[in-house]
Amino acid sequence: MIQKIAAVPTILDTVCRITGMGFAAVARVTSDRWIACSVKDDIAFGLTPGGELAVETTICSEIRESGELVVINHVAENEAYRAHRTPALYGFQSYISVPINLPDGQFFGTLCAIDPRPAKLHNPETIGMFRMFADLIAFHLDAQARIERSEANLLDEQKTAELREQFIAVLGHDLRNPLAALDAGTRLLSRNPDPAKATAVLGMMQSSVVRMAKLIDNVLDLARGRLGGGLAMQRETVDLSDVLALVVEELQAANPLRVIEARLYLAEPVHCDRSRIAQMLSNLLGNALSHGATDAPIEVIGVAADGVFELSVTNSGAEIPPGAIARLFQPFERGAGRGDKAGLGLGLYIASEIATAHGGTLGVVSSPERTCFTFRMAI
Repeated sequence: MIQKIAAVPTILDTVCRITGMGFAAVARVTSDRWIACSVKDDIAFGLTPGGELAVETTICSEIRESGELVVINHVAENEAYRAHRTPALYGFQSYISVPINLPDGQFFGTLCAIDPRPAKLHNPETIGMFRMFADLIAFHLDAQARIERSEANLLDEQKTAELREQFIAVLGHDLRNPLAALDAGTRLLSRNPDPAKATAVLGMMQSSVVRMAKLIDNVLDLARGRLGGGLAMQRETVDLSDVLALVVEELQAANPLRVIEARLYLAEPVHCDRSRIAQMLSNLLGNALSHGATDAPIEVIGVAADGVFELSVTNSGAEIPPGAIARLFQPFERGAGRGDKAGLGLGLYIASEIATAHGGTLGVVSSPERTCFTFRMAI
Protein backbone atom coordinates (compact mmCIF):
# COMPACT_ATOMS: atom_id res chain seq x y z
CA MET A 1 0.00 0.00 0.00
CA ILE A 2 2.84 2.38 0.82
CA GLN A 3 4.55 1.54 -2.46
CA LYS A 4 1.42 2.70 -4.30
CA ILE A 5 1.63 6.20 -2.77
CA ALA A 6 3.65 8.22 -5.28
CA ALA A 7 4.42 11.00 -2.77
CA VAL A 8 6.30 8.78 -0.29
CA PRO A 9 9.72 8.81 -2.03
CA THR A 10 9.51 12.62 -2.25
CA ILE A 11 8.57 12.80 1.44
CA LEU A 12 11.58 10.69 2.46
CA ASP A 13 13.91 12.70 0.22
CA THR A 14 12.57 15.97 1.68
CA VAL A 15 13.00 14.70 5.24
CA CYS A 16 16.65 13.83 4.62
CA ARG A 17 17.42 17.10 2.80
CA ILE A 18 15.90 19.36 5.45
CA THR A 19 17.24 17.50 8.51
CA GLY A 20 20.58 16.48 7.00
CA MET A 21 19.94 12.88 8.10
CA GLY A 22 21.05 9.94 5.98
CA PHE A 23 18.29 7.40 6.54
CA ALA A 24 14.51 7.80 6.48
CA ALA A 25 11.73 5.22 6.26
CA VAL A 26 8.05 4.54 6.51
CA ALA A 27 7.63 1.49 8.73
CA ARG A 28 4.67 -0.77 9.42
CA VAL A 29 4.75 -1.54 13.14
CA THR A 30 2.63 -4.18 14.85
CA SER A 31 2.93 -5.93 18.20
CA ASP A 32 5.36 -8.45 16.73
CA ARG A 33 6.77 -6.99 13.50
CA TRP A 34 8.67 -3.96 12.21
CA ILE A 35 8.64 -3.83 8.40
CA ALA A 36 10.28 -1.21 6.18
CA CYS A 37 7.67 -0.19 3.58
CA SER A 38 9.69 2.52 1.83
CA VAL A 39 13.28 3.56 2.46
CA LYS A 40 15.83 6.27 1.62
CA ASP A 41 19.26 5.05 2.72
CA ASP A 42 22.33 7.23 2.16
CA ILE A 43 24.32 5.83 5.11
CA ALA A 44 24.37 2.12 4.08
CA PHE A 45 22.12 1.17 6.97
CA GLY A 46 21.20 -1.90 4.94
CA LEU A 47 17.40 -1.94 4.94
CA THR A 48 15.36 -2.18 1.75
CA PRO A 49 11.58 -2.20 1.26
CA GLY A 50 10.24 -5.37 2.83
CA GLY A 51 13.19 -5.66 5.18
CA GLU A 52 12.49 -6.24 8.86
CA LEU A 53 13.95 -5.44 12.25
CA ALA A 54 13.13 -7.28 15.45
CA VAL A 55 10.36 -5.07 16.77
CA GLU A 56 11.51 -5.35 20.38
CA THR A 57 14.86 -3.80 19.40
CA THR A 58 13.24 -0.64 18.03
CA ILE A 59 12.03 2.56 19.65
CA CYS A 60 9.01 2.37 17.31
CA SER A 61 7.55 -0.38 19.47
CA GLU A 62 7.53 2.07 22.38
CA ILE A 63 5.91 4.70 20.17
CA ARG A 64 3.21 2.20 19.26
CA GLU A 65 2.46 1.69 22.95
CA SER A 66 2.58 5.36 23.96
CA GLY A 67 1.25 6.99 20.79
CA GLU A 68 3.81 9.79 21.25
CA LEU A 69 6.62 10.86 18.94
CA VAL A 70 10.26 10.54 19.96
CA VAL A 71 12.88 13.17 19.05
CA ILE A 72 16.59 12.86 19.91
CA ASN A 73 19.10 15.51 18.83
CA HIS A 74 22.13 13.75 20.31
CA VAL A 75 21.89 10.35 21.99
CA ALA A 76 25.10 10.88 24.00
CA GLU A 77 23.59 14.00 25.61
CA ASN A 78 20.07 12.64 26.11
CA GLU A 79 19.43 11.34 29.63
CA ALA A 80 16.48 9.16 28.59
CA TYR A 81 18.27 7.43 25.71
CA ARG A 82 22.02 7.58 26.34
CA ALA A 83 21.84 4.15 27.98
CA HIS A 84 19.07 2.79 25.75
CA ARG A 85 20.04 -0.37 23.86
CA THR A 86 18.56 0.67 20.48
CA PRO A 87 20.96 3.55 19.62
CA ALA A 88 23.95 1.40 20.57
CA LEU A 89 22.58 -1.57 18.60
CA TYR A 90 21.99 0.39 15.39
CA GLY A 91 24.72 3.01 15.75
CA PHE A 92 22.82 6.29 15.54
CA GLN A 93 23.10 9.56 17.45
CA SER A 94 20.13 11.50 16.04
CA TYR A 95 16.63 10.07 15.79
CA ILE A 96 13.07 11.18 15.10
CA SER A 97 9.99 9.02 14.74
CA VAL A 98 6.37 10.16 14.43
CA PRO A 99 3.35 7.81 14.63
CA ILE A 100 1.18 7.36 11.53
CA ASN A 101 -2.40 7.13 12.77
CA LEU A 102 -5.20 6.39 10.34
CA PRO A 103 -8.35 8.56 10.43
CA ASP A 104 -10.18 5.92 12.46
CA GLY A 105 -7.48 6.12 15.13
CA GLN A 106 -5.77 2.86 14.18
CA PHE A 107 -1.98 2.90 14.53
CA PHE A 108 -0.29 1.99 11.24
CA GLY A 109 3.37 2.58 11.90
CA THR A 110 5.92 5.39 11.90
CA LEU A 111 7.69 7.94 9.74
CA CYS A 112 11.23 7.85 11.11
CA ALA A 113 14.78 9.01 10.40
CA ILE A 114 18.21 8.24 11.90
CA ASP A 115 21.82 9.32 11.41
CA PRO A 116 25.13 8.45 13.06
CA ARG A 117 25.72 12.18 13.60
CA PRO A 118 23.84 14.56 15.89
CA ALA A 119 21.16 16.76 14.28
CA LYS A 120 19.00 19.70 15.34
CA LEU A 121 15.56 18.09 15.32
CA HIS A 122 13.79 19.23 18.47
CA ASN A 123 12.17 22.35 17.03
CA PRO A 124 8.61 23.21 15.95
CA GLU A 125 9.49 23.38 12.26
CA THR A 126 10.98 19.87 12.01
CA ILE A 127 8.38 18.27 14.28
CA GLY A 128 5.59 20.03 12.38
CA MET A 129 6.97 18.81 9.06
CA PHE A 130 7.12 15.19 10.26
CA ARG A 131 3.59 15.37 11.65
CA MET A 132 2.28 16.87 8.42
CA PHE A 133 3.95 14.15 6.34
CA ALA A 134 2.68 11.41 8.69
CA ASP A 135 -0.86 12.79 8.36
CA LEU A 136 -0.47 12.94 4.57
CA ILE A 137 0.62 9.29 4.44
CA ALA A 138 -2.29 8.31 6.69
CA PHE A 139 -4.69 10.18 4.42
CA HIS A 140 -3.38 8.37 1.34
CA LEU A 141 -3.57 4.99 3.07
CA ASP A 142 -7.16 5.60 4.10
CA ALA A 143 -8.14 6.87 0.63
CA GLN A 144 -6.50 3.88 -0.99
CA ALA A 145 -8.29 1.46 1.33
CA ARG A 146 -11.62 3.18 0.62
CA ILE A 147 -11.06 2.96 -3.13
CA GLU A 148 -10.16 -0.74 -2.92
CA ARG A 149 -13.25 -1.46 -0.80
CA SER A 150 -15.43 0.48 -3.23
CA GLU A 151 -13.98 -1.37 -6.21
CA ALA A 152 -14.47 -4.72 -4.45
CA ASN A 153 -18.07 -3.83 -3.54
CA LEU A 154 -18.73 -2.68 -7.10
CA LEU A 155 -17.30 -5.90 -8.50
CA ASP A 156 -19.45 -7.95 -6.10
CA GLU A 157 -22.52 -5.97 -7.12
CA GLN A 158 -21.73 -6.47 -10.80
CA LYS A 159 -21.27 -10.21 -10.30
CA THR A 160 -24.51 -10.40 -8.30
CA ALA A 161 -26.41 -8.45 -10.95
CA GLU A 162 -24.99 -10.63 -13.71
CA LEU A 163 -25.85 -13.79 -11.77
CA ARG A 164 -29.38 -12.50 -11.11
CA GLU A 165 -29.96 -11.67 -14.77
CA GLN A 166 -28.64 -15.06 -15.86
CA PHE A 167 -30.78 -16.80 -13.25
CA ILE A 168 -34.01 -15.07 -14.26
CA ALA A 169 -33.42 -15.50 -17.98
CA VAL A 170 -32.33 -19.12 -17.85
CA LEU A 171 -34.86 -20.26 -15.24
CA GLY A 172 -37.68 -18.61 -17.19
CA HIS A 173 -36.52 -20.31 -20.36
CA ASP A 174 -36.15 -23.77 -18.84
CA LEU A 175 -39.42 -23.75 -16.94
CA ARG A 176 -41.36 -22.62 -19.99
CA ASN A 177 -41.08 -25.95 -21.83
CA PRO A 178 -42.31 -28.28 -19.05
CA LEU A 179 -45.03 -25.80 -18.13
CA ALA A 180 -46.13 -25.69 -21.75
CA ALA A 181 -46.20 -29.50 -21.83
CA LEU A 182 -48.36 -29.60 -18.70
CA ASP A 183 -50.70 -27.00 -20.13
CA ALA A 184 -51.00 -28.89 -23.41
CA GLY A 185 -51.62 -32.13 -21.53
CA THR A 186 -54.39 -30.72 -19.36
CA ARG A 187 -56.07 -29.13 -22.40
CA LEU A 188 -55.88 -32.39 -24.32
CA LEU A 189 -57.30 -34.40 -21.44
CA SER A 190 -60.12 -31.91 -20.93
CA ARG A 191 -61.10 -32.21 -24.61
CA ASN A 192 -60.56 -35.95 -25.01
CA PRO A 193 -60.53 -38.01 -21.81
CA ASP A 194 -60.00 -41.27 -23.69
CA PRO A 195 -58.21 -43.64 -21.20
CA ALA A 196 -55.98 -45.06 -23.93
CA LYS A 197 -54.61 -41.65 -24.84
CA ALA A 198 -54.69 -40.40 -21.25
CA THR A 199 -52.00 -42.89 -20.21
CA ALA A 200 -49.51 -41.50 -22.73
CA VAL A 201 -50.43 -37.90 -21.97
CA LEU A 202 -50.13 -38.43 -18.22
CA GLY A 203 -46.74 -40.04 -18.73
CA MET A 204 -45.59 -36.95 -20.63
CA MET A 205 -47.00 -34.69 -17.92
CA GLN A 206 -45.27 -36.73 -15.21
CA SER A 207 -41.96 -36.34 -17.05
CA SER A 208 -42.52 -32.58 -17.12
CA VAL A 209 -43.22 -32.56 -13.37
CA VAL A 210 -40.02 -34.54 -12.72
CA ARG A 211 -38.03 -32.11 -14.84
CA MET A 212 -39.48 -29.10 -13.03
CA ALA A 213 -38.79 -30.72 -9.66
CA LYS A 214 -35.17 -31.29 -10.68
CA LEU A 215 -34.85 -27.66 -11.76
CA ILE A 216 -36.19 -26.51 -8.39
CA ASP A 217 -33.85 -28.90 -6.52
CA ASN A 218 -30.90 -27.54 -8.49
CA VAL A 219 -31.90 -23.95 -7.70
CA LEU A 220 -32.18 -24.79 -4.00
CA ASP A 221 -28.75 -26.44 -4.07
CA LEU A 222 -27.37 -23.34 -5.79
CA ALA A 223 -28.80 -21.18 -3.00
CA ARG A 224 -27.35 -23.46 -0.33
CA GLY A 225 -23.96 -23.50 -2.01
CA ARG A 226 -23.82 -19.73 -2.46
CA LEU A 227 -25.61 -18.49 0.67
CA GLY A 228 -25.78 -21.29 3.20
CA GLY A 229 -22.12 -22.20 3.62
CA GLY A 230 -22.24 -25.31 1.46
CA LEU A 231 -24.53 -28.23 0.68
CA ALA A 232 -26.25 -30.14 3.46
CA MET A 233 -24.53 -33.50 3.98
CA GLN A 234 -25.49 -36.70 5.81
CA ARG A 235 -22.45 -38.95 5.61
CA GLU A 236 -22.34 -42.61 6.52
CA THR A 237 -20.16 -45.57 5.57
CA VAL A 238 -22.00 -47.43 2.80
CA ASP A 239 -21.58 -49.78 -0.14
CA LEU A 240 -22.33 -47.62 -3.15
CA SER A 241 -22.81 -50.45 -5.64
CA ASP A 242 -26.62 -50.50 -5.55
CA VAL A 243 -26.85 -46.69 -5.38
CA LEU A 244 -24.75 -46.14 -8.50
CA ALA A 245 -26.34 -49.03 -10.39
CA LEU A 246 -29.81 -47.61 -9.73
CA VAL A 247 -28.84 -44.21 -11.17
CA VAL A 248 -27.51 -45.89 -14.31
CA GLU A 249 -30.68 -47.99 -14.65
CA GLU A 250 -32.97 -44.96 -14.28
CA LEU A 251 -31.15 -42.92 -16.91
CA GLN A 252 -30.89 -45.91 -19.23
CA ALA A 253 -34.64 -46.41 -18.94
CA ALA A 254 -35.24 -42.73 -19.70
CA ASN A 255 -32.90 -42.94 -22.72
CA PRO A 256 -33.57 -46.37 -24.26
CA LEU A 257 -31.87 -45.53 -27.56
CA ARG A 258 -28.55 -44.79 -25.87
CA VAL A 259 -25.96 -47.28 -24.59
CA ILE A 260 -24.59 -46.85 -21.07
CA GLU A 261 -21.85 -49.29 -20.02
CA ALA A 262 -21.31 -49.40 -16.26
CA ARG A 263 -18.46 -51.20 -14.53
CA LEU A 264 -18.47 -50.98 -10.75
CA TYR A 265 -15.61 -52.40 -8.68
CA LEU A 266 -16.44 -51.33 -5.15
CA ALA A 267 -14.30 -53.54 -2.93
CA GLU A 268 -14.55 -51.16 0.04
CA PRO A 269 -17.38 -49.15 1.62
CA VAL A 270 -17.25 -45.37 1.24
CA HIS A 271 -17.89 -42.74 3.93
CA CYS A 272 -20.14 -40.34 2.06
CA ASP A 273 -23.62 -38.95 1.56
CA ARG A 274 -25.08 -41.64 -0.70
CA SER A 275 -27.87 -39.44 -2.08
CA ARG A 276 -25.38 -36.70 -2.99
CA ILE A 277 -23.07 -39.17 -4.72
CA ALA A 278 -26.08 -40.47 -6.64
CA GLN A 279 -26.97 -36.88 -7.54
CA MET A 280 -23.43 -36.27 -8.76
CA LEU A 281 -23.50 -39.35 -10.99
CA SER A 282 -26.95 -38.40 -12.29
CA ASN A 283 -25.69 -34.91 -13.19
CA LEU A 284 -22.51 -36.20 -14.86
CA LEU A 285 -24.35 -38.92 -16.73
CA GLY A 286 -27.10 -36.51 -17.76
CA ASN A 287 -24.44 -34.16 -19.07
CA ALA A 288 -22.87 -36.98 -21.11
CA LEU A 289 -26.27 -37.96 -22.53
CA SER A 290 -26.97 -34.36 -23.53
CA HIS A 291 -23.62 -33.56 -25.12
CA GLY A 292 -22.00 -36.87 -26.04
CA ALA A 293 -22.12 -38.55 -29.41
CA THR A 294 -25.45 -40.35 -29.78
CA ASP A 295 -23.94 -43.26 -31.72
CA ALA A 296 -21.28 -44.16 -29.13
CA PRO A 297 -21.66 -45.73 -25.67
CA ILE A 298 -21.19 -43.79 -22.44
CA GLU A 299 -18.84 -45.41 -19.96
CA VAL A 300 -19.34 -45.26 -16.19
CA ILE A 301 -16.58 -46.66 -13.98
CA GLY A 302 -16.66 -46.75 -10.19
CA VAL A 303 -13.76 -48.06 -8.12
CA ALA A 304 -13.36 -48.16 -4.34
CA ALA A 305 -10.02 -49.65 -3.31
CA ASP A 306 -6.86 -48.82 -1.37
CA GLY A 307 -8.60 -46.03 0.55
CA VAL A 308 -9.74 -44.11 -2.54
CA PHE A 309 -13.12 -43.88 -4.27
CA GLU A 310 -13.03 -42.87 -7.93
CA LEU A 311 -16.02 -42.33 -10.20
CA SER A 312 -15.69 -41.43 -13.87
CA VAL A 313 -18.11 -40.77 -16.72
CA THR A 314 -16.72 -40.83 -20.27
CA ASN A 315 -18.43 -40.00 -23.55
CA SER A 316 -17.39 -39.61 -27.16
CA GLY A 317 -18.10 -36.45 -29.07
CA ALA A 318 -16.80 -32.98 -29.73
CA GLU A 319 -13.87 -31.73 -27.66
CA ILE A 320 -14.59 -29.13 -24.99
CA PRO A 321 -12.51 -26.05 -25.94
CA PRO A 322 -9.68 -25.46 -23.43
CA GLY A 323 -10.98 -21.97 -22.73
CA ALA A 324 -14.39 -23.34 -21.78
CA ILE A 325 -13.12 -25.98 -19.34
CA ALA A 326 -12.28 -23.39 -16.70
CA ARG A 327 -15.91 -22.20 -16.76
CA LEU A 328 -17.64 -25.58 -16.88
CA PHE A 329 -18.24 -25.76 -13.14
CA GLN A 330 -19.68 -22.26 -12.85
CA PRO A 331 -23.45 -21.87 -12.39
CA PHE A 332 -25.45 -21.15 -15.55
CA GLU A 333 -22.49 -22.02 -17.76
CA ARG A 334 -23.89 -23.82 -20.80
CA GLY A 335 -20.84 -23.76 -22.99
CA ALA A 336 -20.54 -22.62 -26.58
CA GLY A 337 -23.01 -24.21 -28.92
CA ARG A 338 -24.93 -26.07 -26.22
CA GLY A 339 -28.12 -24.12 -26.71
CA ASP A 340 -31.32 -25.49 -25.28
CA LYS A 341 -29.89 -28.86 -24.30
CA ALA A 342 -27.95 -27.59 -21.32
CA GLY A 343 -30.87 -26.79 -19.02
CA LEU A 344 -30.08 -24.38 -16.23
CA GLY A 345 -26.39 -25.05 -16.50
CA LEU A 346 -26.33 -26.02 -12.82
CA GLY A 347 -25.63 -29.75 -13.11
CA LEU A 348 -21.84 -29.57 -13.29
CA TYR A 349 -21.72 -26.73 -10.75
CA ILE A 350 -23.66 -28.80 -8.22
CA ALA A 351 -21.56 -31.88 -8.98
CA SER A 352 -18.48 -29.78 -8.23
CA GLU A 353 -20.03 -28.55 -4.97
CA ILE A 354 -20.79 -32.14 -3.95
CA ALA A 355 -17.17 -33.09 -4.67
CA THR A 356 -15.91 -30.20 -2.55
CA ALA A 357 -18.29 -31.05 0.30
CA HIS A 358 -16.80 -34.56 0.37
CA GLY A 359 -13.25 -33.23 0.44
CA GLY A 360 -12.69 -34.61 -3.03
CA THR A 361 -11.95 -33.26 -6.50
CA LEU A 362 -13.90 -33.23 -9.75
CA GLY A 363 -11.92 -32.71 -12.92
CA VAL A 364 -12.36 -33.07 -16.66
CA VAL A 365 -10.09 -34.12 -19.51
CA SER A 366 -11.30 -33.57 -23.06
CA SER A 367 -9.86 -34.49 -26.45
CA PRO A 368 -11.34 -34.70 -29.98
CA GLU A 369 -12.12 -38.38 -29.28
CA ARG A 370 -13.52 -38.38 -25.76
CA THR A 371 -14.42 -36.34 -22.68
CA CYS A 372 -14.00 -37.78 -19.19
CA PHE A 373 -15.22 -36.33 -15.88
CA THR A 374 -13.54 -37.90 -12.84
CA PHE A 375 -14.38 -37.58 -9.14
CA ARG A 376 -11.88 -38.71 -6.49
CA MET A 377 -12.10 -38.76 -2.73
CA ALA A 378 -10.53 -40.52 0.22
CA ILE A 379 -12.70 -43.34 1.55
